[in-house]
Amino acid sequence: MASADQPGPRRRRRGGWLARLVARPGVQDWVVRLPFGARLARRDGAEIFDILQGFVSAQVLAALVELGLLERLLGGAEPPDVLGPETGIAPDRMAALLQAGAALGLLRRRRDGAYGLSRKGAAILGVPGLTGMIRHNRAFYADMADPVALLRGEAETQMARFWPYVLGQTGDIPPEVSARYSDLMARSQRLVAQDTLRLVSLKAVTRLMDVGGGAGVFLAEALRRHRGLRGVLFDLPGVMPLAEAELTRAGLADRVALAPGSFRENALPRGADAISLVRVLYDHDDTTVRALLASVLEALPPGGRLIISEPMSGGARPDRATDVYFSFYTMSMGTGRVRSARRIAALCKEAGFVGIEGPYTARPFITTVLVARRPDGDRCKV
Repeated sequence: MASADQPGPRRRRRGGWLARLVARPGVQDWVVRLPFGARLARRDGAEIFDILQGFVSAQVLAALVELGLLERLLGGAEPPDVLGPETGIAPDRMAALLQAGAALGLLRRRRDGAYGLSRKGAAILGVPGLTGMIRHNRAFYADMADPVALLRGEAETQMARFWPYVLGQTGDIPPEVSARYSDLMARSQRLVAQDTLRLVSLKAVTRLMDVGGGAGVFLAEALRRHRGLRGVLFDLPGVMPLAEAELTRAGLADRVALAPGSFRENALPRGADAISLVRVLYDHDDTTVRALLASVLEALPPGGRLIISEPMSGGARPDRATDVYFSFYTMSMGTGRVRSARRIAALCKEAGFVGIEGPYTARPFITTVLVARRPDGDRCKV
Protein backbone atom coordinates (compact mmCIF):
# COMPACT_ATOMS: atom_id res chain seq x y z
CA MET A 1 0.00 0.00 0.00
CA ALA A 2 1.29 3.49 -0.82
CA SER A 3 2.11 5.80 2.09
CA ALA A 4 0.36 9.10 2.71
CA ASP A 5 3.12 10.94 0.87
CA GLN A 6 3.51 8.45 -2.00
CA PRO A 7 0.96 8.25 -4.83
CA GLY A 8 -0.29 4.78 -5.72
CA PRO A 9 0.45 2.98 -9.01
CA ARG A 10 -2.66 4.31 -10.73
CA ARG A 11 -1.84 7.92 -9.89
CA ARG A 12 1.76 7.46 -11.03
CA ARG A 13 0.58 6.48 -14.50
CA ARG A 14 -1.58 9.57 -14.96
CA GLY A 15 -0.08 12.14 -17.27
CA GLY A 16 2.43 9.72 -18.73
CA TRP A 17 1.10 10.21 -22.25
CA LEU A 18 1.70 13.96 -22.04
CA ALA A 19 5.28 13.53 -20.81
CA ARG A 20 6.01 11.07 -23.61
CA LEU A 21 4.53 13.50 -26.14
CA VAL A 22 6.55 16.49 -24.87
CA ALA A 23 9.72 14.38 -24.87
CA ARG A 24 9.55 13.86 -28.64
CA PRO A 25 12.01 16.18 -30.45
CA GLY A 26 9.61 16.60 -33.35
CA VAL A 27 6.88 17.83 -31.03
CA GLN A 28 9.27 20.35 -29.49
CA ASP A 29 10.06 21.71 -32.96
CA TRP A 30 6.34 22.08 -33.62
CA VAL A 31 5.55 23.67 -30.24
CA VAL A 32 8.13 26.45 -30.58
CA ARG A 33 6.40 27.64 -33.78
CA LEU A 34 3.23 28.42 -31.85
CA PRO A 35 2.99 31.82 -30.06
CA PHE A 36 2.10 30.34 -26.68
CA GLY A 37 4.36 27.34 -27.29
CA ALA A 38 7.41 29.51 -27.88
CA ARG A 39 6.86 31.23 -24.53
CA LEU A 40 6.51 27.90 -22.74
CA ALA A 41 9.59 26.50 -24.46
CA ARG A 42 11.68 29.54 -23.53
CA ARG A 43 10.49 29.41 -19.94
CA ASP A 44 11.11 25.67 -19.61
CA GLY A 45 14.51 26.01 -21.25
CA ALA A 46 15.54 28.83 -18.94
CA GLU A 47 14.39 26.93 -15.85
CA ILE A 48 16.18 23.75 -16.93
CA PHE A 49 19.39 25.69 -17.54
CA ASP A 50 19.01 27.37 -14.15
CA ILE A 51 18.97 23.92 -12.55
CA LEU A 52 21.92 22.83 -14.69
CA GLN A 53 24.09 25.76 -13.66
CA GLY A 54 22.94 25.78 -10.02
CA PHE A 55 26.09 24.11 -8.72
CA VAL A 56 28.26 26.71 -10.47
CA SER A 57 26.17 29.51 -8.92
CA ALA A 58 26.70 28.00 -5.48
CA GLN A 59 30.44 27.78 -6.09
CA VAL A 60 30.57 31.43 -7.20
CA LEU A 61 28.94 32.33 -3.89
CA ALA A 62 31.43 30.09 -2.07
CA ALA A 63 34.36 31.85 -3.75
CA LEU A 64 33.01 35.29 -2.80
CA VAL A 65 32.73 34.14 0.81
CA GLU A 66 36.07 32.28 0.95
CA LEU A 67 37.92 35.30 -0.44
CA GLY A 68 36.21 37.68 1.99
CA LEU A 69 34.93 39.83 -0.88
CA LEU A 70 31.49 40.45 0.60
CA GLU A 71 33.03 41.93 3.75
CA ARG A 72 35.58 43.88 1.69
CA LEU A 73 32.91 45.44 -0.51
CA LEU A 74 30.94 46.63 2.51
CA GLY A 75 33.37 49.54 2.53
CA GLY A 76 32.53 50.53 -1.04
CA ALA A 77 32.93 49.44 -4.66
CA GLU A 78 36.31 48.21 -5.91
CA PRO A 79 37.60 47.30 -9.41
CA PRO A 80 38.94 43.83 -10.32
CA ASP A 81 42.51 45.10 -10.78
CA VAL A 82 42.55 46.12 -7.11
CA LEU A 83 40.79 43.07 -5.65
CA GLY A 84 42.68 40.56 -7.79
CA PRO A 85 46.23 41.18 -6.51
CA GLU A 86 44.98 41.35 -2.92
CA THR A 87 43.56 37.83 -3.18
CA GLY A 88 46.23 36.26 -5.39
CA ILE A 89 43.91 36.03 -8.38
CA ALA A 90 44.64 37.40 -11.84
CA PRO A 91 42.57 40.54 -12.57
CA ASP A 92 40.80 38.98 -15.56
CA ARG A 93 39.69 36.01 -13.44
CA MET A 94 38.67 38.28 -10.61
CA ALA A 95 36.61 40.23 -13.16
CA ALA A 96 34.90 36.97 -14.16
CA LEU A 97 34.08 36.19 -10.52
CA LEU A 98 32.73 39.69 -9.83
CA GLN A 99 30.71 39.67 -13.05
CA ALA A 100 29.19 36.32 -12.06
CA GLY A 101 28.38 37.71 -8.63
CA ALA A 102 26.62 40.64 -10.26
CA ALA A 103 24.70 38.29 -12.57
CA LEU A 104 23.46 36.44 -9.47
CA GLY A 105 22.34 39.69 -7.87
CA LEU A 106 24.91 39.52 -5.08
CA LEU A 107 26.98 42.44 -6.40
CA ARG A 108 26.33 45.60 -8.43
CA ARG A 109 28.45 46.59 -11.39
CA ARG A 110 29.07 50.32 -11.74
CA ARG A 111 29.62 52.19 -14.99
CA ASP A 112 33.29 52.65 -14.18
CA GLY A 113 33.77 48.87 -13.98
CA ALA A 114 33.98 48.67 -10.18
CA TYR A 115 31.77 46.29 -8.24
CA GLY A 116 29.88 46.98 -5.04
CA LEU A 117 27.72 44.96 -2.68
CA SER A 118 24.00 44.60 -3.49
CA ARG A 119 21.22 44.41 -0.92
CA LYS A 120 21.06 40.63 -1.36
CA GLY A 121 24.82 40.30 -0.94
CA ALA A 122 24.73 42.40 2.22
CA ALA A 123 21.86 40.25 3.55
CA ILE A 124 24.16 37.21 3.47
CA LEU A 125 26.41 38.92 5.99
CA GLY A 126 23.41 39.82 8.13
CA VAL A 127 22.14 36.24 8.53
CA PRO A 128 23.80 34.62 11.57
CA GLY A 129 25.86 31.60 10.63
CA LEU A 130 25.16 31.77 6.89
CA THR A 131 28.74 32.37 5.77
CA GLY A 132 29.87 29.54 8.05
CA MET A 133 27.32 27.21 6.48
CA ILE A 134 28.44 28.25 2.99
CA ARG A 135 32.02 27.32 3.92
CA HIS A 136 30.81 24.08 5.51
CA ASN A 137 29.04 23.12 2.28
CA ARG A 138 32.44 22.27 0.81
CA ALA A 139 32.14 18.82 2.44
CA PHE A 140 28.53 18.39 1.34
CA TYR A 141 29.30 19.33 -2.26
CA ALA A 142 32.19 16.86 -2.30
CA ASP A 143 29.68 14.14 -1.42
CA MET A 144 27.35 15.40 -4.16
CA ALA A 145 30.11 15.16 -6.80
CA ASP A 146 28.87 11.62 -7.50
CA PRO A 147 25.15 11.73 -6.62
CA VAL A 148 24.49 8.21 -7.88
CA ALA A 149 27.17 6.79 -5.58
CA LEU A 150 25.61 8.74 -2.72
CA LEU A 151 22.16 7.37 -3.51
CA ARG A 152 23.54 3.83 -3.64
CA GLY A 153 25.48 4.29 -0.41
CA GLU A 154 28.66 3.09 -2.03
CA ALA A 155 31.22 5.13 -0.12
CA GLU A 156 31.78 6.83 3.23
CA THR A 157 30.82 10.48 2.94
CA GLN A 158 32.69 13.50 4.23
CA MET A 159 29.52 14.60 6.00
CA ALA A 160 29.33 11.34 7.95
CA ARG A 161 32.91 11.90 9.10
CA PHE A 162 32.05 15.46 10.12
CA TRP A 163 28.98 14.38 12.14
CA PRO A 164 30.11 11.20 13.96
CA TYR A 165 27.48 11.65 16.68
CA VAL A 166 24.73 10.77 14.20
CA LEU A 167 26.10 7.24 13.88
CA GLY A 168 25.92 6.77 17.64
CA GLN A 169 29.58 7.48 18.38
CA THR A 170 29.01 9.22 21.67
CA GLY A 171 31.54 7.89 24.14
CA ASP A 172 34.69 8.52 22.13
CA ILE A 173 33.89 11.78 20.36
CA PRO A 174 36.77 14.20 20.96
CA PRO A 175 35.64 17.41 22.68
CA GLU A 176 36.89 19.47 19.73
CA VAL A 177 34.57 17.54 17.36
CA SER A 178 31.55 18.12 19.61
CA ALA A 179 32.52 21.77 19.92
CA ARG A 180 32.92 22.14 16.16
CA TYR A 181 29.44 20.69 15.60
CA SER A 182 27.83 22.81 18.27
CA ASP A 183 29.56 26.00 17.15
CA LEU A 184 28.35 25.56 13.58
CA MET A 185 24.83 24.79 14.74
CA ALA A 186 24.84 27.71 17.17
CA ARG A 187 25.62 30.18 14.42
CA SER A 188 22.74 28.95 12.27
CA GLN A 189 20.32 28.19 15.10
CA ARG A 190 19.34 31.76 15.90
CA LEU A 191 17.02 32.09 12.91
CA VAL A 192 15.51 28.70 13.72
CA ALA A 193 14.91 29.79 17.31
CA GLN A 194 13.35 33.07 16.26
CA ASP A 195 10.98 31.47 13.76
CA THR A 196 10.04 28.67 16.17
CA LEU A 197 9.22 31.04 19.00
CA ARG A 198 7.13 33.23 16.70
CA LEU A 199 5.06 30.20 15.79
CA VAL A 200 4.72 28.56 19.22
CA SER A 201 3.72 30.20 22.49
CA LEU A 202 5.55 29.21 25.69
CA LYS A 203 3.47 31.40 28.01
CA ALA A 204 2.03 28.43 29.90
CA VAL A 205 5.38 26.62 30.16
CA THR A 206 7.37 26.84 33.40
CA ARG A 207 10.27 24.49 32.60
CA LEU A 208 11.52 23.76 29.08
CA MET A 209 14.01 20.99 28.31
CA ASP A 210 15.86 21.29 25.01
CA VAL A 211 17.11 17.85 23.94
CA GLY A 212 20.15 17.97 21.67
CA GLY A 213 20.34 21.66 22.47
CA GLY A 214 24.02 22.16 21.62
CA ALA A 215 25.31 25.51 22.80
CA GLY A 216 21.88 26.47 24.13
CA VAL A 217 20.93 28.99 21.46
CA PHE A 218 17.28 27.98 21.30
CA LEU A 219 16.96 27.71 25.06
CA ALA A 220 18.61 31.11 25.57
CA GLU A 221 16.23 32.76 23.10
CA ALA A 222 13.25 31.19 24.86
CA LEU A 223 14.46 32.33 28.28
CA ARG A 224 15.04 35.88 27.07
CA ARG A 225 11.46 36.06 25.81
CA HIS A 226 9.91 34.51 28.93
CA ARG A 227 11.42 35.76 32.17
CA GLY A 228 9.58 33.26 34.38
CA LEU A 229 10.79 30.29 32.33
CA ARG A 230 13.53 27.94 33.50
CA GLY A 231 15.42 25.52 31.29
CA VAL A 232 17.20 22.20 31.08
CA LEU A 233 19.77 21.52 28.36
CA PHE A 234 20.34 17.87 27.51
CA ASP A 235 23.18 16.99 25.15
CA LEU A 236 26.44 15.06 24.90
CA PRO A 237 28.98 15.63 27.69
CA GLY A 238 31.49 17.13 25.24
CA VAL A 239 29.03 19.91 24.39
CA MET A 240 28.47 21.03 28.00
CA PRO A 241 31.50 23.37 28.33
CA LEU A 242 30.46 25.26 25.22
CA ALA A 243 26.86 25.51 26.43
CA GLU A 244 27.95 26.66 29.88
CA ALA A 245 30.17 29.36 28.39
CA GLU A 246 27.46 30.55 26.01
CA LEU A 247 24.74 30.68 28.68
CA THR A 248 27.10 32.46 31.09
CA ARG A 249 27.85 35.11 28.44
CA ALA A 250 24.12 35.55 27.94
CA GLY A 251 23.59 35.99 31.70
CA LEU A 252 21.26 32.97 31.79
CA ALA A 253 23.38 30.26 33.42
CA ASP A 254 21.50 30.52 36.73
CA ARG A 255 18.22 29.66 34.98
CA VAL A 256 19.47 26.57 33.15
CA ALA A 257 20.33 23.10 34.47
CA LEU A 258 22.88 21.27 32.31
CA ALA A 259 22.14 17.56 31.89
CA PRO A 260 24.95 15.73 30.04
CA GLY A 261 24.00 12.47 28.39
CA SER A 262 23.05 10.65 25.21
CA PHE A 263 19.40 10.05 24.42
CA ARG A 264 20.52 6.78 22.82
CA GLU A 265 21.88 5.50 26.12
CA ASN A 266 20.29 7.53 28.92
CA ALA A 267 16.75 8.22 30.04
CA LEU A 268 15.77 11.87 29.72
CA PRO A 269 15.48 13.82 32.98
CA ARG A 270 11.97 14.43 34.28
CA GLY A 271 10.55 17.69 35.57
CA ALA A 272 10.02 19.72 32.39
CA ASP A 273 6.47 20.46 31.27
CA ALA A 274 7.65 21.01 27.67
CA ILE A 275 10.43 19.35 25.67
CA SER A 276 11.85 20.73 22.43
CA LEU A 277 13.57 18.82 19.63
CA VAL A 278 15.09 21.48 17.38
CA ARG A 279 16.74 20.09 14.24
CA VAL A 280 17.18 16.70 15.91
CA LEU A 281 14.86 14.18 14.26
CA TYR A 282 16.10 14.73 10.72
CA ASP A 283 19.59 13.65 11.81
CA HIS A 284 18.41 10.11 12.53
CA ASP A 285 16.72 7.04 11.11
CA ASP A 286 13.22 5.93 12.07
CA THR A 287 14.41 3.43 14.67
CA THR A 288 16.31 6.11 16.59
CA VAL A 289 13.46 8.60 16.22
CA ARG A 290 10.91 6.12 17.56
CA ALA A 291 13.09 5.44 20.61
CA LEU A 292 13.64 9.15 21.21
CA LEU A 293 9.94 9.99 20.98
CA ALA A 294 9.15 7.20 23.44
CA SER A 295 11.76 8.61 25.82
CA VAL A 296 10.32 12.11 25.48
CA LEU A 297 6.82 10.81 26.21
CA GLU A 298 8.05 9.08 29.34
CA ALA A 299 9.87 12.20 30.57
CA LEU A 300 6.87 14.51 30.17
CA PRO A 301 4.10 14.87 32.77
CA PRO A 302 0.48 14.29 31.71
CA GLY A 303 -0.49 17.14 29.41
CA GLY A 304 3.16 18.05 28.78
CA ARG A 305 4.04 19.38 25.34
CA LEU A 306 6.53 18.29 22.71
CA ILE A 307 7.81 20.92 20.26
CA ILE A 308 9.46 19.66 17.06
CA SER A 309 11.17 22.22 14.84
CA GLU A 310 13.18 21.38 11.72
CA PRO A 311 13.03 21.59 7.91
CA MET A 312 10.31 19.20 6.73
CA SER A 313 9.59 17.63 3.37
CA GLY A 314 6.69 19.01 1.39
CA GLY A 315 5.33 15.47 1.18
CA ALA A 316 2.56 15.34 -1.42
CA ARG A 317 3.55 18.87 -2.47
CA PRO A 318 7.35 18.67 -2.96
CA ASP A 319 9.21 21.67 -1.60
CA ARG A 320 12.24 23.04 -3.47
CA ALA A 321 14.30 23.82 -0.37
CA THR A 322 13.62 20.85 1.87
CA ASP A 323 13.15 18.14 -0.76
CA VAL A 324 16.30 19.14 -2.63
CA TYR A 325 18.92 20.66 -0.31
CA PHE A 326 17.99 19.23 3.09
CA SER A 327 16.98 15.84 1.71
CA PHE A 328 20.41 15.21 0.20
CA TYR A 329 22.23 16.95 3.06
CA THR A 330 20.77 14.53 5.59
CA MET A 331 21.35 11.63 3.22
CA SER A 332 25.05 12.48 3.03
CA MET A 333 25.21 12.48 6.83
CA GLY A 334 24.60 8.75 6.66
CA THR A 335 21.46 8.11 8.71
CA GLY A 336 19.41 11.26 8.41
CA ARG A 337 16.30 11.90 6.38
CA VAL A 338 13.91 14.77 5.84
CA ARG A 339 10.36 13.77 6.78
CA SER A 340 7.09 15.43 5.95
CA ALA A 341 5.02 16.97 8.73
CA ARG A 342 2.49 14.21 8.12
CA ARG A 343 5.12 11.52 8.62
CA ILE A 344 6.44 13.11 11.82
CA ALA A 345 2.90 13.45 13.13
CA ALA A 346 2.34 9.74 12.44
CA LEU A 347 5.49 8.83 14.39
CA CYS A 348 4.34 11.01 17.28
CA LYS A 349 0.91 9.37 17.27
CA GLU A 350 2.54 5.94 17.16
CA ALA A 351 4.60 6.88 20.24
CA GLY A 352 1.43 7.83 22.12
CA PHE A 353 1.19 11.60 21.65
CA VAL A 354 -2.17 13.28 21.06
CA GLY A 355 -3.37 16.77 20.14
CA ILE A 356 -0.85 17.10 17.32
CA GLU A 357 -0.95 20.62 15.89
CA GLY A 358 0.68 22.14 12.84
CA PRO A 359 2.56 22.27 10.63
CA TYR A 360 3.36 25.90 11.31
CA THR A 361 5.94 27.67 9.17
CA ALA A 362 6.99 31.16 8.17
CA ARG A 363 9.99 30.10 6.10
CA PRO A 364 10.11 26.37 5.30
CA PHE A 365 13.78 26.65 4.31
CA ILE A 366 14.46 27.71 7.91
CA THR A 367 12.09 25.47 9.85
CA THR A 368 8.61 24.03 10.22
CA VAL A 369 7.03 23.32 13.61
CA LEU A 370 4.78 20.60 15.01
CA VAL A 371 3.41 20.54 18.56
CA ALA A 372 2.11 17.42 20.32
CA ARG A 373 0.89 16.63 23.81
CA ARG A 374 1.28 13.72 26.22
CA PRO A 375 -2.20 12.47 27.08
CA ASP A 376 -3.70 13.19 30.47
CA GLY A 377 -4.07 10.41 32.99
CA ASP A 378 -4.24 6.75 32.05
CA ARG A 379 -4.57 7.33 28.31
CA CYS A 380 -0.79 7.57 27.99
CA LYS A 381 0.94 4.40 26.82
CA VAL A 382 4.50 4.47 28.14
